[in-house]
Amino acid sequence: MPSSSSQLNVTVRHWTTINRELVADCRVFTVHKLISQRTTEGISETHDFYVFKPTDWVNVIAVTPDHQVVLIEQYRHGIEQVTLEIPGGMIDEEDGGSMVAGRRELLEETGCVGEELIFLGRNHPNPAIQSNICDTYLSLNVKQICVPRFEGTEEVAIRLVPIKDIPRLIKNGTITHALVIVAFHYLQQFCRENGANPEIDSLNPFS
Repeated sequence: MPSSSSQLNVTVRHWTTINRELVADCRVFTVHKLISQRTTEGISETHDFYVFKPTDWVNVIAVTPDHQVVLIEQYRHGIEQVTLEIPGGMIDEEDGGSMVAGRRELLEETGCVGEELIFLGRNHPNPAIQSNICDTYLSLNVKQICVPRFEGTEEVAIRLVPIKDIPRLIKNGTITHALVIVAFHYLQQFCRENGANPEIDSLNPFS
């Protein structure tokens, strides 16, 4: 247990942004310098903070009728490696919302469509330095209707994986993308909450 001198009864103070400056526009995100201030017992302190402002994101757990998850492999420059992920991407302004964007990203990256998307959850990918959110959806009875075509530098390979293999792939480090791991946590919670439905209960990768 924490000692009596710990921070148990401390109230976290809010900062007020008093100035915001655009530092860089990097196409998929902007970098901003915030000058923020907080006051305690009449004493104010001011500091600089740097934050990224990416577009909001969406990802989709797409499951085929025989309970395989549609995964994609792609090269990620941040870690300079190929990763195994679920389909997803940025929510474009013309999408008008994350559900439309999720359906579009699934089709663009995999050529697949499924039943109406089911909302699983929303998270802040990295609230320390990022302002955006990521919505996660589930799509069932997915089938491929076309072969995806990629432009520019994008290159994606489709992988079908039995849904029950997901925990092993996370544990052994094959799946390392934090937002993908969070997505399957959302799926687990959704299945638990709807366990009375055998079709939904059978989708739980961790059961």
